[in-house]
Amino acid sequence: MTRLVVASMGPGAGKTMVIVGAAKALKTEVGYMKPFGERLVYLKKRLWDYDAALMTSVFGLKEYPEEMTIGFGQSKLRYMYDEATRRKKLADMAARLGKDRNVLFIEGGAGLRHGGSVGLDPISVARALQARLVIVTAGNEDSVMDDLTFLRNHIDLKGIDFSGVILNKVQSMDDFKEGCLPGIKELGMNVLGMVPFDKELTHLSVRFLAERLFARVIAGESGMDRPIKHVFVGAMSADPAHRNTLSNILNKENKLIITSGDRTDMILTALESDTSCIVLTNNVLPPANLIAKAQDAGVPMLLVPQDTYQAATQIDDIEPLLMKQDTGKLALAEKLVRDNVDIGRMTGA
Repeated sequence: MTRLVVASMGPGAGKTMVIVGAAKALKTEVGYMKPFGERLVYLKKRLWDYDAALMTSVFGLKEYPEEMTIGFGQSKLRYMYDEATRRKKLADMAARLGKDRNVLFIEGGAGLRHGGSVGLDPISVARALQARLVIVTAGNEDSVMDDLTFLRNHIDLKGIDFSGVILNKVQSMDDFKEGCLPGIKELGMNVLGMVPFDKELTHLSVRFLAERLFARVIAGESGMDRPIKHVFVGAMSADPAHRNTLSNILNKENKLIITSGDRTDMILTALESDTSCIVLTNNVLPPANLIAKAQDAGVPMLLVPQDTYQAATQIDDIEPLLMKQDTGKLALAEKLVRDNVDIGRMTGA
């Protein structure tokens, strides 16, 4: 059984996408753990990490998500475990979650330093479990070279089975091959793959948005898995003076309109075009006929208490994470990793 720690230099590099893609492409029994939990989910008096819940549901793992994480928060972990008990907990968890599995994926925190004060940073975990280590990095050429140069010069990888690096979210493959790869080879690092940026993975689904906003769904439940590709604040009037601007907005497909529930003109206009979702602000319900129209069209209406500006700001800050219902994204992740990453070298198979 291969134990594989997948880490990143910083947040947002796409570790979870790489793990999902690789696990699906392997077509074998896999296990998963995330020792240092960060994306806290509290539901039905249970605490778990969001990524652990995702992997459990996508791959039908028999373990509960809360069994895949040692804990959340450094101060609490320092109180609960000393070094010896923490290492034993980590070893026991890896043995249990990896039993009868060909590959155990071990996901690191948001960056190489996260969890370091409690011995749960990816380097410490890889060393303690004698696991292979893969580093995922993303960004422009300069930031990638900075990351990997810092890794080579200042991170002690002695005794670590360092498999190599994966360059993720690459905007221009040709530019990276010409400008970045020679420098990485000079650093003496194996490049396991270059995964191109795909905008499809950045789109929120209506369901994910509703969960993050704690919104009340008042219509269009059948459209909850629609993607959101464009976001517009419906603050302008739908009168003839704004017809050209409004037309440009409404011609966009799979859009989200954020507007107050009393803006019946904007809501009606949105329902007559390709709209994925309408977020109704200020807890103002639109007239019953518009709710019925949205229901018939399968366009979700999400009711939130925030004003339009606050809702738009909150939506702009939401990080697009994978969900088990995102079958298209999950298939895309598999294809991107399968086509662009040497999974055999990655896992040591």
